[in-house]
Formats: sequence, C-alpha cells, structure tokens
Amino acid sequence: MTGGDRRLDTMTWPDAARVGSGSMLVVPLGSTEQHGPHLPLSTDTDVAIALCERLAARRPDVVVAPALPYGSSGEHADFAGTVSIGASVLQQVIVEIVRSVDAFGGVVLVSGHGGNAAPLAAAVATARSEGRHVLAWSPHLPAGDSHAGHTETSLLLALRPSVVRTADAKRGNIRPLEELLPQLRQRGLRVLSPNGVLGDPSGASAEEGAHLLDALADQLAGSVEAWWSP
Repeated sequence: MTGGDRRLDTMTWPDAARVGSGSMLVVPLGSTEQHGPHLPLSTDTDVAIALCERLAARRPDVVVAPALPYGSSGEHADFAGTVSIGASVLQQVIVEIVRSVDAFGGVVLVSGHGGNAAPLAAAVATARSEGRHVLAWSPHLPAGDSHAGHTETSLLLALRPSVVRTADAKRGNIRPLEELLPQLRQRGLRVLSPNGVLGDPSGASAEEGAHLLDALADQLAGSVEAWWSP
C-alpha cells in the first residue's frame, strides 16, 4: 500500500479486499468529553488518531479506520458538551466492530481515553474467545498527570495548537488519581474539580508534547510488533 491507501474511509471495497488479510485494521477510540476550559472536547480522540497515523507511517501493513469519538465518560456528565455512550454500549460497539472486519488479518484498538479501559478489556476478551486476532492498547505515561493537565495540554499544543486556549489553562485538583478514583466514580469529576482539570497545565509546551508523542508512538509500535502475526 502507499500512504494514500492507508485510510479505510478512502478505500473502495475491492481496495479493502486486496490488502485485507495481510493487513491490520487500527481503530482509534476516543471520547467527546470536557477537558477543562482550555482543551477541546475531542482531546482523547485527537491523540488516538495521531498515534494510529504514526503507526501507519511506520508500517505498510496498517489500515487506519475512522475514529470512534464517543466513549464511556459518565464521570464528566456534569460538564456541558460531554457525550457518553456508557460502558455497556461501548463494549458492545467494540465487539461488533471487531466482528465486522474479518477481512483483515487483525484489529488494533488504540484508546486515548482512560474511561474506556474496562469496557475495552471486556470487548477484547469476547473477541478473542471467538477466535479473533485483536490487540487493545492505551497510552502509558507514568509521569503524566490525569486529565487536562500538563501532559494532555502539551500533547494538544503539539497536535492542534490553534485550539488550545492557553489563557484559560488553570490548575485543577492535583491529588494523585488513585486517591480520587473512589469519589470520582461515585460523585463525578465536578465535585472534585470545578474546572474539570486533574493536574496542572502550567508550563506545557509543544516541544514536550512532540517528545511525548514520539515516546507513545514507540510504545505502540513495539506492542504491535510483539503481537502481530497475520
């Protein structure tokens, strides 16, 4: 395939049939949810798409599917603009996506939203029990803050600087996510952070975001290399 052939939405069905069995379909999974007053609702989806595109740039056997821009985001429901399909629906949607693309040699599900983790894992377990070749992958940055803080702000400054409202970037709740999770699940994020931020976006930069994207792209490529066997 050439670079222009790697997007599923620009292919015809004969194109897909021609490359399918020897290729992996990579599906970006994101969310439409608040990311503080300074980042767009598409933040998680933007990151997932960027990483899938970087994988396609490295491997000629990758086809990038259109992104699924809705996820399990109930903890953000008190913030305007958040659209959540819930865990059970997301799980079933992922299962049906994987079931429908047997023409490909395998499926990689790249999730940019932490709230998708449990339904994604359940969906992958179902798909594998049905004999399908599927990998779930999510970004892992041990030093990253939780939500709309320094890490995600840097990533968006590298990817889409024109949509980042730096003047509105303010610190939110900076306690570790592990301490906040029980209340987050029971009461939602707004009680813990009125501005919707977990972390501190101050000092974020496009340069740091570019380095983070490179590191994540390396992680993804390594995981895919270890998994893939068409």
